Amino acid sequence: MPMTSANKLTLLRIAMIPLFLLAAYAPFSAHRYVALGIFILASLTDLLDGYVARRYHQITDFGKFADPLADKCLVMAALCYLTETGLFFGWIFAVVLLREFAVSGMRLVAVEKGRVIAAGWSGKVKTASTMVCICLLLFGVPAAVGLVLQGVILLTTVYSGAEYFVRNWDVFTEK
Repeated sequence: MPMTSANKLTLLRIAMIPLFLLAAYAPFSAHRYVALGIFILASLTDLLDGYVARRYHQITDFGKFADPLADKCLVMAALCYLTETGLFFGWIFAVVLLREFAVSGMRLVAVEKGRVIAAGWSGKVKTASTMVCICLLLFGVPAAVGLVLQGVILLTTVYSGAEYFVRNWDVFTEK
């Protein structure tokens, strides 16, 4: 595995996930704001590693695998915390999980058939908007705003998942 700068940023994001969780569950009063800071830094590495990989031609198979996995792990860790603390509905978290498993499963079927399903624009919008919404929820917003943020996460998740399946349904019908 080539250890490019982009791959190092991805690994840094993965390493920040346990730090985020430690801060989120820490017993001191400002723990959520420390967790928010870590989450923001980790989210920014997602933007930066993509830029570095494209700009400096550092796109690798490891990066194609690890970058989306790091994003999913970071988001799922944050949503677990928010759900456990009552700031996020469990059923919306379940929809997010279902979408991730379904799209990943479809990609596995495609790979077995020699196809690669690249990340779509709606998936990138979903990831970015989810990360922004999580930041706002961690910061602490009024309950009504929290409901709107959860709605944004739900709508972008469902839309992007549906788009992946509509655009790539033929992967299930070809032999």
